[in-house]
Amino acid sequence: SLLDIDHGTFPYVTSSNSSGCGIQAGSGVPSRVIDRMIGVVKSYTTRVGGGPCPTELHCETGDHIRTEGNEFGTVTGRPRRCGWFDAVATSYGARVSGVDCIAVMLLDVLSKLDELKICEAYEIDGERTTDLPSQIQDLERAKPVYRTVPGWKKDITGVRRMEDFPKEARQYIDTVSELVERPVEFVSIGPDRDQTVIL
Repeated sequence: SLLDIDHGTFPYVTSSNSSGCGIQAGSGVPSRVIDRMIGVVKSYTTRVGGGPCPTELHCETGDHIRTEGNEFGTVTGRPRRCGWFDAVATSYGARVSGVDCIAVMLLDVLSKLDELKICEAYEIDGERTTDLPSQIQDLERAKPVYRTVPGWKKDITGVRRMEDFPKEARQYIDTVSELVERPVEFVSIGPDRDQTVIL
């Protein structure tokens, strides 16, 4: 949603409607036949090209996420900017797109980290907010306020039921759901079709 021409972080946007609002225009499917919107998000944040990315990691952890998630441009091979999950930006995208639930992809990428951080708010000029700023200049000054949760050092790529995830992974999923204010109904733990767990 942040790349959406109308609702994104202008001028760092695409030339189209990439939020849920673009489904009707892009597909020709009338809005009256859409009864459910599923927001698809990564378990961490990525950004391609310029523009603010408050949770971007310029450290070994960012490199680790980039490598484990294969976060390189498909055409250029250029490394994508990676950071912790940004619940402020994701919550905004969920509201703009009218999302009913979310699917968290690539949860397995986080499996080797001791602890994980989730951005639950921004601090801008000493003021704390959970709303995405409407002005790009404000977003460029935003500092992430993190909630830290324990990591899990277990291979989760074979998990097929929610109850079989490590408790730390379940806590991460629950925290994302709480902060985005949408239920997490799907979790991906690998590239294969059977590695998407329906919760």
